[in-house]
Amino acid sequence: MCLHRQFRNEIVGVFRIILANVNFFHFLCIVFHVVMSIRQLLHRVFLVLLLLFCSAAIHAQRPQYGKMSTFVRQLVRSHRAIKHAVKRHNEGEQSDERIVEACVFIRIKGDAEKLLKSYDGRILAEFGDIYIATLPLDSIAKIAEERGVERIEASMGMKIDMDTTALCVNALPVYEPTAEQQAFTGKGVLIGVQDIGFDLTHPNFYNADATSYRIRNFWDQLSPDTVGSGMYVGRTYDGQAELLALGHSTDGCQQSHGTHTAGIAAGAGYSTPYRGIAYESELCLVANAVSADLPFIDAADVYKHTSATDALGFKYIFDYADKLGMPCVISFSEGSHQYFYGDDLLFYEILRQLTGPGRIIVASAGNEGEYKTYVYKPRGVEKKGSFMYSPTEHMSFTIRSNDPFDIRVVAHYDTNKSDTMVVSSRSVTERADSVFSDTTFMGNRHYAVAMEAYRSCYDKTQTCYDVIISCADRLGTDHKVSVEWIGKESELEVFRYYGFFLGDSHDPELDDAIQMYSIHCPSSAPDVICVGGSSCRTGVVNINGEWKEYNMGMNGQRGTYSSIGPTLDGRIKPDVMAPGMNVISSYSSFVLEENPDTYDFSTDVLHTDFKGRTYPWVALSGTSMSTPVVSGAIALWLEARPMLTPAEVMEVLSKTCSHYDESHTYPNIYEGYGQIDVYKGLLAVLGINENDKIFDRVPGDVIIGPLDAHTCRLTFKQEMEEDFTVEVFSQTGQKLLTQRLSSGRKIYDVDLTGYPKGIYIVQVKTKESRTSGSTLIRM
Repeated sequence: MCLHRQFRNEIVGVFRIILANVNFFHFLCIVFHVVMSIRQLLHRVFLVLLLLFCSAAIHAQRPQYGKMSTFVRQLVRSHRAIKHAVKRHNEGEQSDERIVEACVFIRIKGDAEKLLKSYDGRILAEFGDIYIATLPLDSIAKIAEERGVERIEASMGMKIDMDTTALCVNALPVYEPTAEQQAFTGKGVLIGVQDIGFDLTHPNFYNADATSYRIRNFWDQLSPDTVGSGMYVGRTYDGQAELLALGHSTDGCQQSHGTHTAGIAAGAGYSTPYRGIAYESELCLVANAVSADLPFIDAADVYKHTSATDALGFKYIFDYADKLGMPCVISFSEGSHQYFYGDDLLFYEILRQLTGPGRIIVASAGNEGEYKTYVYKPRGVEKKGSFMYSPTEHMSFTIRSNDPFDIRVVAHYDTNKSDTMVVSSRSVTERADSVFSDTTFMGNRHYAVAMEAYRSCYDKTQTCYDVIISCADRLGTDHKVSVEWIGKESELEVFRYYGFFLGDSHDPELDDAIQMYSIHCPSSAPDVICVGGSSCRTGVVNINGEWKEYNMGMNGQRGTYSSIGPTLDGRIKPDVMAPGMNVISSYSSFVLEENPDTYDFSTDVLHTDFKGRTYPWVALSGTSMSTPVVSGAIALWLEARPMLTPAEVMEVLSKTCSHYDESHTYPNIYEGYGQIDVYKGLLAVLGINENDKIFDRVPGDVIIGPLDAHTCRLTFKQEMEEDFTVEVFSQTGQKLLTQRLSSGRKIYDVDLTGYPKGIYIVQVKTKESRTSGSTLIRM
């Protein structure tokens, strides 16, 4: 590799890492990190970067940065800095730089196609006056100056909402769907899964006897095989032969998240008890990119993979469902933070337009429920504070306040010694560009504070401040660092984004952060069903016979990991809960083959052999696992009512969810409407949930299902000790049959000769509440 390309890639690598970890990193803070993290590069490069960033912010021609989301502003500024630094370093040598593009949302009034074409941009999808487009980074600043351009947005840094390190260290409760559900199986419904790490060959994606393959189509956005592809990134694969020949997604030897979530939503189980919810549905998969996938992406293509590209994935799945003429639910177990500067408002609008009758998106709430993410300081209180820790060199948060305040940062580097720096909000608001940064030396470390003020995108009367506190090493490691928000006359709120607020014995009074406002985007969108995680069981036995326990409760209790609302604009989220602790599902055979020491295999519970390969079944946890439970349930509801809308799903949830604690008010910011009840939901979708003659629970210790075209069989776990009653209702709730059956047997047959094919409700009435209930069957 020639020197200037190596130089460029080293700088690009630094920016990739920063942008993957923090979505709103301010340009001066980026400069600080470049200086502190790549010391081996030439000192003159730092001077070029610093000069360039400062001139871009203050003196040079001023692009319309106000039209750009923070992430897009970062891209424009950092791209300029890299180009100038490389140009200086090359000293006149000919460069082979490729055009770097970004996938963005853009709102344009007027002839969008003509405008973008003049800047070598290209429209990828259209939603009224909002477009998903690819734009050269060199042109974005000029495009923003065009009169018809109102907004350019994108965000980056999606992550899978699963925490196997924290939550699977002592494995978690098994989730198995009820065997009684037979009337609705997802047949005729398309489940879309946008995720990472797919094993396309897993027997879980065939039907129950592995004779019919159910993955219909696959878009691998990471595929390097783009020759002849008509897709913006990657390529598509269609049909069983192509999919099985491919074998796995580009990241499928390193990741298995998508194999697991798709199995929960739609796996047929293949001779195991770990069947998914909608096990006869069809599947359309999209392998997108998250921060963990950066090694698979060329440096010049990083910004092709943004939230706008994720929106293209959603559109692709829904378009494929239209092609098949099927209703569709999409399961998305990924997310990123919400922000006050409105990086996701166009994303929200596109999600609203994508969803509708027979088009539902379900997304995970996030796994930050145990993090202290919010501080409220009322007027009249002098200060609130917390200690800070970060796995990297920076901590970031946003302050919302219309009052002046001070931020005090203290480095506690000895028992009786500390250094302090104080930054006033006035230092920001009194500047023309509302940007401020300062550095100092505390506890043998360089520290920097960068602040930027702006109006909240949700309420223009409110002022917000993005704050980044940085040091030359991991923040809060060799000595403690605290932050205080000061001002008796000020009322303010603090929202954590990156790093951790913690209490510490150095000053026990500085422990004012609490758990709130941790819902991820896009589940925060009004038209997306947001799923939190509940707990049902406490452990599993792994393949080595070891009991792995992680007890976060039973019977639908909320898992403390599950993110908490409300949204930044005050709406209640999550919407619903589902089991997320130790859910057992399919796992990639390619990961087992290439990386057998992956930590996930500590909760590997079973191996099955299929067509010469060994396939694992693993217990994982997080709202990533809760989300496909709900997606599969909605697939069953769509089978019953194909034109179900997101609003109608919410109405069903409001009427049918179970409540772990009836003393709570529902919906609430912890559990939404409560834990999903698939059966009650089906009754509500069918319009018979308010029929007081029909039990709204499935009976226990009995399997009810068709024996043949005219006979319904009841198989009890124990021999019946007393006589009982069986009732049969039509799908509309009309009672068709009542029959008294005698005790003394386990198996009973009910003759339904003369009744047409269709859905029936079979109800058992015994003296025991456990064996009393109703079940939907298809005859």
